[in-house]
Amino acid sequence: MRNLIIIAAATASVLVLGSCATMSEDQCLAGDWGQQGYADGRSGQPTSRLDAHTEACAKYGVVPDARTYYSAREDGLREYCTPARGFQVGREGSSYADVCPPQLEADFLPAYRDGQIVYAAEQALSSAQSSVSSLGSRAEALDEKIRAKREEMRASGLTDEERARIRDRIDEIRREREGVLRDWRRAQDDVDEAERRVRDVYYRFADQYGRW
Repeated sequence: MRNLIIIAAATASVLVLGSCATMSEDQCLAGDWGQQGYADGRSGQPTSRLDAHTEACAKYGVVPDARTYYSAREDGLREYCTPARGFQVGREGSSYADVCPPQLEADFLPAYRDGQIVYAAEQALSSAQSSVSSLGSRAEALDEKIRAKREEMRASGLTDEERARIRDRIDEIRREREGVLRDWRRAQDDVDEAERRVRDVYYRFADQYGRW
């Protein structure tokens, strides 16, 4: 049953994604292919983007002006294919669709890779912080279990055997908690190391790309 639910959800997601048009009816009918090409170039969209627009506008009987679109797209690419933009795209974790002409890509690509270094460092820090938070929550939950078991042991009418079982359970929870705390301390060390790494890359690229 669970597998059927997962499959149904995945199918629904595909249908939703497949139904998302790249242009609205109003945009198709307006026919501003110069503006659309410029916007797509400026955002680093691949040439196949026009195919998607063609599909989106076909239902309204509109055919794109490819010459105008591609000419304007080149203007947009000149704004996209800069070192500053390359660094930003990489730092945001966005993909690069190999759209820049060789003469511009020579400067764009190294900056994009620098941005990826920053992104990787920030993601490592975020992951380490998430681990610390998760393990801290787990330790708190185990503390609550211990308190509950201690309260349970105060109940009247328990046999010695029942009290012994509760004590054994408390010991088990304590051992688990000790393991969680060891993991928490290691995760905290990871946070400290990740923070140092982020500071290093910020310092490394600050002069070249400015503060962000």
